[in-house]
Amino acid sequence: MSDAYKKAGVDIDAGERLVDAISPLARATARKGADAMLGGFGGVFDLKAAGFDDPLLVSGTDGVGTKLKIAFETGRHTTIGVDLVAMCVNDVLAQGAEPLFFLDYFATGKLQEGVAADVIKGVAEGCLDAGCALIGGETAEMPGMYPDGEYDLAGFCVGAVERKDLMPRSVEAGDVLIAISSSGPHSNGYSLIRKIVTDAGLSYADAAPFDPARTLGEALLAPTRIYVKLLLPLMKDEDIRGFAHITGGGITDNVPRIFPDGVTARYDESALTLPPVFEWLMKSGDVAIDDMRRTFNCGVGGVLAVRAPAVDRILGALSAAGEKPRVIGDVVRS
Repeated sequence: MSDAYKKAGVDIDAGERLVDAISPLARATARKGADAMLGGFGGVFDLKAAGFDDPLLVSGTDGVGTKLKIAFETGRHTTIGVDLVAMCVNDVLAQGAEPLFFLDYFATGKLQEGVAADVIKGVAEGCLDAGCALIGGETAEMPGMYPDGEYDLAGFCVGAVERKDLMPRSVEAGDVLIAISSSGPHSNGYSLIRKIVTDAGLSYADAAPFDPARTLGEALLAPTRIYVKLLLPLMKDEDIRGFAHITGGGITDNVPRIFPDGVTARYDESALTLPPVFEWLMKSGDVAIDDMRRTFNCGVGGVLAVRAPAVDRILGALSAAGEKPRVIGDVVRS
């Protein structure tokens, strides 16, 4: 039977070898509440063992989008898994939740064990950075569904937050907006990025115009930052009223998601300077600034809404953690 299936394009043995190869990576992500073992029909998590008293579960799911195309073209697959985890756990974090466990879905036409292992290695690295356990996943080999050498990814994260700590916490006029830096475009806007690169006649093997020390492919594959360890301890502070993860839609669409009716953001334009990669994208692609801010994070990976009297204290705590935070505006009545 397995030989017949193999002739049809599905190699069960290769899938089993992949599970054997990534099992140590999953075990390395074990945490209280999960033993992070692969192979069962479902992943089990013990909330009581994790120390929660009155928890609410918060779930998130996402992918990496067309950033995958750059991984295919460059043959670089070790950081894409970090992106996958980051896009999910940062969303869960925005509700004040601690990411608990993660599952991935890897689908391809023909399983290349080395490539898949590199991707899952990145997933495990992201889980370690986020403090969540990789407790399961699915590898689907589907001949004819994907071009040779290509794959797709999806991720699923579940977190928990004590009921009293659920965020956002009633953001009000007078609150101050603090920006947390991104590492680059993260995992959004890559359809436009790829068009700009093509129109500029560049190869991903060329030196990045905005960072000649790296190739363009290497620079554009910089993984999405994971903010859990930086922000989760601070978010217990009730003077932090909300956190917006800046993803698709940029600052324009994501910051309002933490606002109640009746308030809006007022930005300090002088604080919204563009890092070099975004300056290059804007100029090379002739992209209007409003479009930039609705397509890319423009250097701001997250925004905290903070009570005004606590701003200096929160800025100090972030700086002490190695961050370079900056005030970019405030909240006003709409």
